[in-house]
Amino acid sequence: MSPDAYLEMAETEATHWWFRGRREIVATILSGLALPRHASILEIGAGTGGNLAMLSQFGKVSAVEMDGTALRLAREKTLDAYDIRSGRCPDDMPFPERSFDLVCLLDCLEHIADDAGSLDCAARLLKAGGAVLITVPAYQWLWSAHDVFLHHQRRYSKRTLHALAGRCGMRVDRMSYFNTVLFPLAVAARIGDRLSGNQKATGAGLPPGPVNHALHRLFSTERHWLARGSLPFGISLMAILRAS
Repeated sequence: MSPDAYLEMAETEATHWWFRGRREIVATILSGLALPRHASILEIGAGTGGNLAMLSQFGKVSAVEMDGTALRLAREKTLDAYDIRSGRCPDDMPFPERSFDLVCLLDCLEHIADDAGSLDCAARLLKAGGAVLITVPAYQWLWSAHDVFLHHQRRYSKRTLHALAGRCGMRVDRMSYFNTVLFPLAVAARIGDRLSGNQKATGAGLPPGPVNHALHRLFSTERHWLARGSLPFGISLMAILRAS
């Protein structure tokens, strides 16, 4: 990601509706995974550390981050409560293989040129019976200035993520779209940006308080649906993968 994106993330991820809602959705999904009581958990691409406290509800958390600025901010924010190391997927992972019950790539894989190699790297880090949890942006046709700002390489569909998992010798335990309620607004915003030639993504940054609160309420409501089943479309896509 760009340095400006990391700085914006550090300032807003505690309160921004999207970050808060995603943490609540991920926590709901993890609650249904039946992880070991003292699970060892790794987040690859931890950014500025906004997910680590949430993940720590489910076990002992370690993290990897490649960007020096983000790594510094994450360590400062968490007061060195977690083992956050410098590293890069797929070729510079500072943890030994078969170390973790759960590996998370939360909106990380889309930033990496070699996504297949990175997913294979994540699989090798799993203990027997472990799982990889992925969230990624959905639908290549939704590509916009926001993807460019965040240095995305691609967006995914169920079909392309299934195919990627298969190439890496992993099976899909579960897959679902999410951020479904706000899907029409997102599509309209991206079409508007294209028609206007806007090079700065509509909706970037922290919205005014009442708007931020309303968007969070709408987005986070999806955790109740995802606790029971799947959603047929959305701005984002999640998957739980295991070794075949």
